[in-house]
Amino acid sequence: MSDNNFPKLHNAMWPGLVGKGAPDSEPVIELDAMLDYTAKADVDGVKFDGVDLFLYSPHVDIDSDDDAIKALADKVAAKNLKIGSLVAPVWFDGTAMGDEASREGWLNAVRKSIKIASRLRELGIREHGVVRIDSAAPVGDWAKDPKANTTRIAQTFREAGKIAEDAGERLAAEGEICWGGMHSWQHMLDLLEETGMPGVVGFQADMSHTLLYTLGENAPEHRIVPAEFDWEPGAFRAAMKQLTDALRPWTIDFHVAQNDGSVFGSGAHEKTGRHCVATDPKGKLNIARDSGYWLRDSNGAVTQSMPHICWDGCMFPNSVMNQQQTWNDILTAMIEVRNNHGWKA
Repeated sequence: MSDNNFPKLHNAMWPGLVGKGAPDSEPVIELDAMLDYTAKADVDGVKFDGVDLFLYSPHVDIDSDDDAIKALADKVAAKNLKIGSLVAPVWFDGTAMGDEASREGWLNAVRKSIKIASRLRELGIREHGVVRIDSAAPVGDWAKDPKANTTRIAQTFREAGKIAEDAGERLAAEGEICWGGMHSWQHMLDLLEETGMPGVVGFQADMSHTLLYTLGENAPEHRIVPAEFDWEPGAFRAAMKQLTDALRPWTIDFHVAQNDGSVFGSGAHEKTGRHCVATDPKGKLNIARDSGYWLRDSNGAVTQSMPHICWDGCMFPNSVMNQQQTWNDILTAMIEVRNNHGWKA
């Protein structure tokens, strides 16, 4: 067992919400239950250090007043946990690529999220972390005018970046293939460069979602593994190096995850990655090893750039999520990542 104590190990709370609560889906798993599973996880005395939150009801109301924010901080602290990154619910009132009213709705979700983030920091429960964003634009709509639409998203991201910067916060765009202008590694890089606010508007790398960048899902022209690819180690390593060398300099938040290499769509949602449980035998990633592509630089040195890392695993059945062993297995994977690519401070 390593004596590394950084990065801190966080668990995502949004798997209790994503894909749940609709009439044709399983019930939401309440925040109290998600916190309880997280707090009870224990591997040889090592526990989770904190949680990352989705600012969406019934977990956290985006319009929470100060009393509600304080109550949230007390609830998490009572479990001996900290709060890290927050997901802004930008999809519900607009897109970063839309008309002025749509863009204003998107920006308003960012403003509200930053207000909560800043208050949690003031309360001492949140020592680090970002506010997570994305374009909230369908890939098909973006493709109607790629150059102009990327410019439009970058403009919105810059406005959001100024709001964040004024509050001492940072924004991270999650690399997920379902969001227009962000649906390939090259499009994501182009958008970040055009936004032009390094250190303020950066990238959130999720191991599961970014794996699909190498496969060119939703953007075949940017595939970086061979056409006849069967997960050969040499081709995989070359693709991961190309991917991470491009996006690592922009990465300010990191999700540990597993993926079986498949994609799916749900309802009107465009196809995206399929998270797997940490122990899934179909998983294509060696979590402990492959996290190093993001957490070490091109020379193999630990960057120490992520004060915390977070597990992300959505769309698991409630029968899986309501087993404490699931979270112990996840914590085991997180500890292995820190043992391999962490540091002592």
